[in-house]
Amino acid sequence: MEQSIRTQPPGPRRRPPNRTAPAAVPGPGRAPESTRAPAGPPTRLRPVADRPAPAHPSAQRRLRVYGRRRTGRPTRLTAIGTGVVAVLATLAVAGLDRLLFDDLGWLFGLGYLLVCFQLAVRVRYADLLAAPISGPIAFALALLVLAPVGSSGVTAQVVALATGLALRAGWLFSGTGLAALIVLARFVAQRRIHRSR
Repeated sequence: MEQSIRTQPPGPRRRPPNRTAPAAVPGPGRAPESTRAPAGPPTRLRPVADRPAPAHPSAQRRLRVYGRRRTGRPTRLTAIGTGVVAVLATLAVAGLDRLLFDDLGWLFGLGYLLVCFQLAVRVRYADLLAAPISGPIAFALALLVLAPVGSSGVTAQVVALATGLALRAGWLFSGTGLAALIVLARFVAQRRIHRSR
């Protein structure tokens, strides 16, 4: 016995080959059958991740606004927005007319009509009165800033403004009346819609 042990080379001992089939060893990704958890009755509870998070009120409001914009409706103006748009657009048209014809004539009048129409159409329902009020203010401001004045001074500017309003009263009343009619029609139509509901 001692001689056989000594003659054996150093290192791990080799086991004699076994002709029997090797035992089944579970793989690393598979758990043995005995360690699997028993299947219990199906539960009705859903995981928390499946529940949709409640939408914030501001997000819902944004979705509503975006939905309205997708339908193609015109952008609604507030009372302040109506005044700002009226002044800027009327001054732009008056400046173009003064640049081309050196006076405020038919181009300024047509531009004022277009501005009044757009204001009356685009103002929101809660601020309907802002459209017929903002137009005349913007008209007078354009005359005060861009109308030609014969002499300098406050009195000369007041006289020039009164003269310009008198000479262009047709354009002023036409644009203001157009805005008032559109606003009145929108108001009546909205009241009928509310009554039918």
